[in-house]
Amino acid sequence: MSDSPARSARITRNTSETQIDIELNLDGKGALDIDCGVPFLEHMIDQIAHHGMLDLRVHAHGDLHIDDHHTVEDIGIALGQAFAAALGDKRGIQRYGHAYVPLDEALSRVVIDFSGRPGLYMDAEFTREYVGRFDTQLCFEFFQGFVNHAGATLHIDNLKGINAHHQIETIFKAFGRAVRQAIAVDPARQGQVASTKGTLQG
Repeated sequence: MSDSPARSARITRNTSETQIDIELNLDGKGALDIDCGVPFLEHMIDQIAHHGMLDLRVHAHGDLHIDDHHTVEDIGIALGQAFAAALGDKRGIQRYGHAYVPLDEALSRVVIDFSGRPGLYMDAEFTREYVGRFDTQLCFEFFQGFVNHAGATLHIDNLKGINAHHQIETIFKAFGRAVRQAIAVDPARQGQVASTKGTLQG
């Protein structure tokens, strides 16, 4: 490990709908501590941490008596805020990342650009409305919250799949791997920003 400052952040987000505390270390080993009351989302965030090699702590309490929407969306928002804080001015990072990930019959592609400009372009037609109790529409809400607050452009394409669990899991795994590539430090840049504009702040 180099002597460069730790790329880490802690975000606390409290609203009338959710109370969220997130700790993120971009240069981790894939360790996860999560308790958010939405088991399927916990399983998916485990994919992000593991395949992104992120150390991540997510503790959230939300209005699950209504439904999972606010909790899922707000975790996406807080995670995006944590990435923005941990990346700072983004000097020296690769900036772009992409990954294809299969899981049995399902295959997804994720491409990310920490450009400073939020945008989500998601093409995924899930074969079921729910996986267990998890509303598959909430995948979009999670990633929309993330990009809006991380300042990232994110393209997600589920290219094939029959099992909705597999479809979603390939997306989250590919997201983790794409993020890992994009946030990696590029030694050739020697601390420069990967933009002809000289900034990745939007």
